[in-house]
Amino acid sequence: MAEGWSRERMLGERVARFDKLTPTRKSFVDTAVDGHQRDIFMVIGNGVNEDSGHRPAIEDHRDFAVGIISAEPGHGASLHLHTTIEMFMPLDGSWAIFWLDQNGDQQEVVLEKHDVISVPPGIFRGFRNESAEKALLFAINGNTDPGRVEWPQEMLDKAAAKGYALDENGNLLETGAGQ
Repeated sequence: MAEGWSRERMLGERVARFDKLTPTRKSFVDTAVDGHQRDIFMVIGNGVNEDSGHRPAIEDHRDFAVGIISAEPGHGASLHLHTTIEMFMPLDGSWAIFWLDQNGDQQEVVLEKHDVISVPPGIFRGFRNESAEKALLFAINGNTDPGRVEWPQEMLDKAAAKGYALDENGNLLETGAGQ
């Protein structure tokens, strides 16, 4: 049987209030590149976040990590790869989820509010707010250690031109170059 949990302890360690979450705008190297700016709210665990200074609202993240993405119209994540499953569900608005198929061709599906997609591990994927206004996207990464994001070299080069790179541990660095 699990240890006892008082209401106070549950509220202190296991409840995340959306209006109290602090987003990071530097969660990934692609956020430096036009069209990929977004806010990431790390709710449970840090997932694959590259902002080493950002802490999630709920630290314990056995078997999964949860985040909420907020983006303006036309903005979202560029193609990137995870070694784990990633699930997306629009909380509002319409979101395009895109990926590269086995031939390297980009495929896409547009999800509406509360639709769900589960993207398999090991394929390049991205997402974009297709709405006319700012919208929220709910995301879950599988696994206690979801690893790091793999980026196409083209995206790393674009970010470097804007003054962003990744260190040897995969954490975001502001190099100042190109600014």
